[in-house]
Amino acid sequence: MYQGIEIIDFHAHFPTERPWFPDMGDTIKNYQASVTPERARLIRRMSQPYEEQWRRMWDYPTAEGKDVHPGDRAQAQRWVDELDKYGIRAIGFVTGGGNEHLADVCGWHPDRFVGFAHHSPFLPDAVERLDHAIIKLGLRGYKLLAPLIEEPIEDPVAFPVWEKCAELGIPVLIHFGIQGGAGGIAWHQNINPLKLHNVAKSFPDVTFVIPHFGCAWERETLQLCWACPNVCVDTSGSNQWVRWVPGEVTVKYLFRKYYETIGPSRIIFGSDSSWFPRGFAYRYLQDQMRDCLDLNLPHEHIQLIFAGNAARMLKMEL
Repeated sequence: MYQGIEIIDFHAHFPTERPWFPDMGDTIKNYQASVTPERARLIRRMSQPYEEQWRRMWDYPTAEGKDVHPGDRAQAQRWVDELDKYGIRAIGFVTGGGNEHLADVCGWHPDRFVGFAHHSPFLPDAVERLDHAIIKLGLRGYKLLAPLIEEPIEDPVAFPVWEKCAELGIPVLIHFGIQGGAGGIAWHQNINPLKLHNVAKSFPDVTFVIPHFGCAWERETLQLCWACPNVCVDTSGSNQWVRWVPGEVTVKYLFRKYYETIGPSRIIFGSDSSWFPRGFAYRYLQDQMRDCLDLNLPHEHIQLIFAGNAARMLKMEL
């Protein structure tokens, strides 16, 4: 526990030695093909000062290279050690080398790890993959990165996938808004959270979660939440996007705004942790807990935000 509160991290990435998104079909490859490798490297180099500034702001070490990856079993044990160190009850890995592999990883520590399926809803066998991932593999949610999906997210072609989510009773975590670090994606047909409006209206028995408080699309996320009571938000990551929107926006402001509008049962803590040697991004937990305490949120509401809501959605016992 932390500050007398049980913690479940709803949103993290298992830093596998394998490709992180192998089940997305040609989606990422097709997106990357729109920019030549030389230009992509130039964009990355030009954006490097912003990334270095972010690293200094949070005092984070440089991520380990692939050449020093200890192997996924050892990596999983490192994560268990991190959870024990910081008093974290469990962690949700939303990516981790594909559905089959992530299920294996979660099976190594089933009392601490929860996995999400992660494959395009537009694959010909998307429904079958999802059913297999949840029923056979034991994964408990479905995660998508909307700006990396080339088809319109609201296309009825994907409706059978949402029907399967309703049948399975699983939460759907969909990233909208800016994608990646500095130099990433700032515009795409699926970047606006309001693109989910018709889907969420059509499937009110599916819980959709928008991560990172909407990731620079705060107004649109709030409007989506107003129209669709089955839409929630998670708090994951540094939320550095607040520096790139008009006004003096802070994470504390976001907690207050969402708490006042959608209430504590639709806000879910996440860290967006992944790489080592940083491991669990403890700074995010500290800062977000401080914000909630400073806002004088009741203890029981803080417990909902930091574990209760995740436990309910992922069918876990506290």
